[in-house]
Order: sequence, then structure tokens, then C-alpha cells
Amino acid sequence: MNTIIVYSSASKAGNTSIAVEELARDLNAKTLFLDDFVIHDYSYEHKNKDDDFRGLFREVLQYDHVVFASPVYWYAVTPRMKAFIDRITEFMDDEVLQPELRVLREKHFSILSTSIHQDAPSAFIEMLQKTFEYLGMTLKGTHHRQFQPQS
Repeated sequence: MNTIIVYSSASKAGNTSIAVEELARDLNAKTLFLDDFVIHDYSYEHKNKDDDFRGLFREVLQYDHVVFASPVYWYAVTPRMKAFIDRITEFMDDEVLQPELRVLREKHFSILSTSIHQDAPSAFIEMLQKTFEYLGMTLKGTHHRQFQPQS
């Protein structure tokens, strides 16, 4: 099963990156750091279609297994990850793009979270799980990596 880890973090070389690289080695996965790209917020008028989102999403669609990785920010994913997820709505809104979105029904997803706590909050996991199950994807697993607070 070919796998890609899509991740975001305020620190490209921080704890989430460490966890992503370890999991990537274990899964022989490609990694995609969202914060290296321009991804604007969702627009009802689809005004932001000239940024990097559509190309990145189409790349992600080439994989059978997608791991979404983020540090826990106030029970949620990073703003860039949230923008990426919100923008998937464009493929739901546009009849021309809908067939591309439907391939998600054949995909698996996993969740990788990082925080100073032993476990990820249920709100964090549930938001991602419910979103991607709504899109027809199958949950393969969840992973959490605890890191000590940095001083």
C-alpha cells in the first residue's frame, strides 16, 4: 500500500517532523509538508483556485493510504492543515471535480498527532476521523507521540 504523510507544524524541524520521519521510515512513505506551500482559506466563490491546494490534493489522491499529521493546537490541527481540509470542499461543490473526489472512497487514512500529553484529545481525533469517514475513507489507525515540553 503506497502511503503519503501530509503534515503541518509551526516548526519544520520540530517534534511533529521527528514523529513524521520515524513513521515515514516504518511505512516507507513519502512526506508532504503543507507549510512549504501556499494554501489559502476556503472561499465560497472559489477565488483561491490559483494557489497550491489543487495540485497538492491531486498528488495526495495518487496514494492508497494518507496519514494526516499535526501537533495538537487547542484540540485542533494547525491552521494550514485545517485550510487544506476545508479546501476539499471545492471538490464537493464543483461537478467537474467531484469524480476526482470520489476516489477517496477507495482510500485509507491514519492520524498522527503530537503533544506534551500522553494521548491526543478525543476532539482532535474525532474531527479528523469524522471528516475523512464522511468523504468515504477508511480509518486504518491512529498514532500519538508524546514529547516533553520545551523550555
